[in-house]
Amino acid sequence: MPSQTDLEDAKRRIGYREGLYHFAVAGIAGSGKSSLINALRGLRNRDAGAAATGITETTLRVARFPDSDPKNPFVWYDIPGAGTMQVRDWQYFNQQGLYVFDALVVLVDNRFTMTDVAILRNARLFGIPCYIVRSKADVHTRNVMIEMGYDSDDDEQDASTRSTLEYAARDHFIGATRQNVREILRAADLPEQRVYIVSNSTMLSVTKGNVTTKVGKKIIDEFEFLQDLLGDAYKRRGNTKPKGSPGKTP
Repeated sequence: MPSQTDLEDAKRRIGYREGLYHFAVAGIAGSGKSSLINALRGLRNRDAGAAATGITETTLRVARFPDSDPKNPFVWYDIPGAGTMQVRDWQYFNQQGLYVFDALVVLVDNRFTMTDVAILRNARLFGIPCYIVRSKADVHTRNVMIEMGYDSDDDEQDASTRSTLEYAARDHFIGATRQNVREILRAADLPEQRVYIVSNSTMLSVTKGNVTTKVGKKIIDEFEFLQDLLGDAYKRRGNTKPKGSPGKTP
């Protein structure tokens, strides 16, 4: 357990400020943490002030990002990926000072790891709200489509066939993901909790309030995740959503 000195040092290190709500997005390297933070802040990856993204792990130290809307009392933190040469699995929670954040988002990519389980277990120990998110839903759905026989170069596949295959692939991906998380939590003797399945591009549209008919067809858990994440934050702070704050709580 961290000492009072550890707590104070960790808060000073991340720039913790009373009156603000501090979200940490954590998980293994390459899971898409930076892209998700950008989407939640209403920014594209190439926008000014966005968190750096890349094929390799780009976050080697905790990065702090204020919310893009100054009316929202939120601060977002991009946590270095676990499992890299810089951050070992077994020391991830304490080394990154995750015990001082107000809420944690555990971002899962291809698999649910023991590091993810350790974050959930320690978050419960410290009474910190924790949200499980499966990212890159669009990428994973496309991979399932390919496994089902989809060929993007086949001009004879009509739009109706592709659409039917996409819906089937998405349903399969969603069902498999939810089942996998249930099994992992059960095996780890942790209570069952929801996994939010999102696409970063769709998440950006939802955050900005730009939900077209095309985007609406791709939505899985983006609305619910944003509502639960930010709604819980306001409740814990005893505040209500400020008037005129666009897109944040649809």
